[in-house]
Amino acid sequence: MSNDESDTQPRPARTGVWFVGAHGSVATTAVVGALAIRHGLAPATGLVTELPELDPAGLPDLAGLVFGGHDVASSALAKKAEALADGGVLPAALVAATRAELEAIDTDVRPGHVPGEESPAAAIARLAADVVAFRERHAVAQVVVVDVASTRPPVEDPDAVRTLEDDLPSAAVYALAAFEAGAAYVAFTPSPCLRLPVVVEAAERHGLPYAGCDGKTGETLVKSALAPMFATRALQLRSWTSVNLLGGGDGATLADPEAARSKTSAKRSGLDAMVGHPVPGPMHIDHVEDLGEWKTAWDHVRFDGFLGTRMTLQFTWQGCDSALAAPLVLDLVRLVSAAQSAGRSGPLPALGFFFKDPVGGSEHRLAEQWRDLVAWRQGLAR
Repeated sequence: MSNDESDTQPRPARTGVWFVGAHGSVATTAVVGALAIRHGLAPATGLVTELPELDPAGLPDLAGLVFGGHDVASSALAKKAEALADGGVLPAALVAATRAELEAIDTDVRPGHVPGEESPAAAIARLAADVVAFRERHAVAQVVVVDVASTRPPVEDPDAVRTLEDDLPSAAVYALAAFEAGAAYVAFTPSPCLRLPVVVEAAERHGLPYAGCDGKTGETLVKSALAPMFATRALQLRSWTSVNLLGGGDGATLADPEAARSKTSAKRSGLDAMVGHPVPGPMHIDHVEDLGEWKTAWDHVRFDGFLGTRMTLQFTWQGCDSALAAPLVLDLVRLVSAAQSAGRSGPLPALGFFFKDPVGGSEHRLAEQWRDLVAWRQGLAR
């Protein structure tokens, strides 16, 4: 089966998935996973949209997802998949079984945007044309652009970015190109773009939905389940110290203090919001090359109980970042595509369940986010 899948029989509506960072670990894992599930080679473990509460039958079919994207790297999906298999992220048998399809999908990966090589206006026009051509070539009903590229530094004054002549970050160029192409947009990595006036206004002008940002996949996921416990049991949090050790490309990117600041600010604001007051304690993100695609987080929490008795909670989280992120990316594609089909536009705060820094919403508690997501999905289905 190729990425084209041309035949003489009528086909159900399909959904295009256009990755920014198409040759990266998360995109590659998502593509291999979707293909493996399509062919019955793997279960749908980790896919929230397969839970009955979210009515999977009413969402775009996983078998109908068609993949393409942009990347500044000229590597190949199959080669990246092999590297992920060597690192224990993907089963080698799945990589072998999907190799031909990965090679076909690679024909739909186009050169990405390198700041300084072209003007923002020229880049937006070129990138948008790539998305439109992809949609027409594969006759997909919609395209959802998902940014899974490396973490970017924060924008110091988001309100000042109102035109293409302002200091436009690369993530905003991709978001503007998506909207120009009539595609919905998901910022899965830390990105300032969905709060920039120039981007928000473009989404409004084109009537398109968007969701973000920074996928909640690991230590922050655990925090969003545990932190509300202290508030609801009237226990006083004294400090919460977090040490995050990351390998792979993400770890290398976050070795830059400015890029790391995008992550730590989201982690910090979410914790403070959940417990209702600032919680002291350092947050470290350190690159450990030997970890490869894996990450380890150690958290040390001090809190006061009855009569001021001082107590401690410690936990260690070890996980594979790509394997945690990939199913959420597929979930978001299905949900955002369904939102667009239902005529929704603007930010989708109910999808905050998936993010550390939910755009358009302020809820960070996992249980409440799940409740809001289910209610939103039920409303979408009516």
